[in-house]
Amino acid sequence: MQLHPVAVSGLSVAKARDEHYHNPPDYLVLEPEDTASRTANLQQTNTNGYKFQGSLAEFLKAERIVKRWGESGRKYVPKTDYQLQLRELIARFPYRLDTNFAKMDRIVHPEIEEFKTRVHGSNFHGKTIGEWNRLLSSGTEELVKEELSRNFQIVEDGNPVVR
Repeated sequence: MQLHPVAVSGLSVAKARDEHYHNPPDYLVLEPEDTASRTANLQQTNTNGYKFQGSLAEFLKAERIVKRWGESGRKYVPKTDYQLQLRELIARFPYRLDTNFAKMDRIVHPEIEEFKTRVHGSNFHGKTIGEWNRLLSSGTEELVKEELSRNFQIVEDGNPVVR
């Protein structure tokens, strides 16, 4: 199997993530507050994503607030004054922390997407990685057993699974 290394700027990944997700008031990307004075185990360094969870009436109120921020009010900015505006929304309206926000597979980044395409197209034991992925996540247990037996000589109870 051919290796497919990739080296991508962390800054470009963070920028792609923030630009992909940040859409106030529906979705907010927040920088951590200054935690430098805390002990090392309490210092926060992760950026978080928050999804709006309020009613339509609350959303419309939040939308009016964001409109008052002006033309650039929807553009993500890690500066303190903008982050305070975002925190005002979180304080006034219901949001939930999105734990999937930073998963690499959800960030639209050209170099990462090209890497995923290369990897998913790589052949491994008669199938592409993408085909193995679809097979293994299909939930068809018998088909998975059969393919594992055929391609890797994996047996069940001492007997091949291939029919």
